[in-house]
Amino acid sequence: MPVIRPFDKRRAGRYGGGMTGMTARETLLCDRAAAAPMETQLRAWATINSGTGNLAGLADVAGQLADAFAVLPGEVALVEPAMVTAIDREGRENEVVHGRHLVVRVRPGAERRVLLTGHMDTVFAVDHPFQTLTDLPDGVINGPGTADMKGGIAVMLAALQALENDGSALGYDVMINSDEETGSASSAALIAELARGKASALTYEPAALPDGTLAGARPGSGNFSFSIAGRAAHAGRNPQDGRNAIVAAADLVLRLSALRRDGLSVNPARIDGGGPNNVVPDRAIVRANLRPLTPELEAEARLAIQSIAAAISLEHDVTIHMHGGFGRPPKPLTPAAETLFGLVRDAGLDLGQTIAWKATGGVCDGNNIAACGIPVVDTMGVRGGAIHSDQEYLILASLAERAALSALTLSRLAERNL
Repeated sequence: MPVIRPFDKRRAGRYGGGMTGMTARETLLCDRAAAAPMETQLRAWATINSGTGNLAGLADVAGQLADAFAVLPGEVALVEPAMVTAIDREGRENEVVHGRHLVVRVRPGAERRVLLTGHMDTVFAVDHPFQTLTDLPDGVINGPGTADMKGGIAVMLAALQALENDGSALGYDVMINSDEETGSASSAALIAELARGKASALTYEPAALPDGTLAGARPGSGNFSFSIAGRAAHAGRNPQDGRNAIVAAADLVLRLSALRRDGLSVNPARIDGGGPNNVVPDRAIVRANLRPLTPELEAEARLAIQSIAAAISLEHDVTIHMHGGFGRPPKPLTPAAETLFGLVRDAGLDLGQTIAWKATGGVCDGNNIAACGIPVVDTMGVRGGAIHSDQEYLILASLAERAALSALTLSRLAERNL
């Protein structure tokens, strides 16, 4: 793992590198945020498996988060997920049940309001072998969801508590959903509702790089399932009477792959279906992910997918049911977003932290927020790495570091028009 400069209040002044622009009040605010019991919270939350499909684990974590966020002077609610369906391996469309989403509303009548978001789910299923926390040398902890993103939730809460102790008049909503890792389908409408009317937003995904670099522009993401219905026949006696769904699926995969170009990645990820060698297969399911860099490329890809499906259906004499869509719109770096990034960068400089940002190929709820016209910085969480693997780790010093950064950013958002 990389050696990274930790957060260190001994650098010239209490936080800054000799050129701090922080007031005494801001310094006290950051002290309070950095001193919050984030590590204790993180360890408690990360020891509970909350894979997106583990409803019991999600309910447990949601209850603990609701109790923790109840210290804020607002309304805490667990919101029911919207109904979501998916195509199973047999080509059937079934409902997928998700956990409830946590929403906290503080000062809903405030003149200036912001949105803070995170997610309680992880990619690790209830039967995944990666279930425990391990302390590693140099202040690093390895464990499921430590960086992505239970550490980020602890940072968010610490910053908000410090803000409240400072007597801030900033209004804000907090949303922590249960399905971010699978695309936020059951919380997308909730995100859009909460984003409405906000001046800006912060999301607590882990930093894009272990050195604290933020994610800037992001592509969009679309997940599609194509359920193909052909016609079964004997592979030896009358194959001409069959309509081979596997052949149609293979043709579909090749045509989807041909859409790939600069600014549009295409990943055919799986084919299900088929059967015995002596039967012309009458069923296949193709699953694919597409990531466009711009809204224009997304629109072009959507039309191309529809055209390809129609052509395959006609040429192979099969029926195709298409499920899914572009759930994450592209997130370009707009002038408003650049202004918000600049505010975070300047807060970092005053804390002795070098804050930079770069484009990334990943997607998150920041995509959905940006699509509502709200500037967002979506990697305000901890420093760490190897997320979505059993090597996932968090740099413990970054809890205090990023809590101070968030507290100072929020304080300045309350005072300045972006």
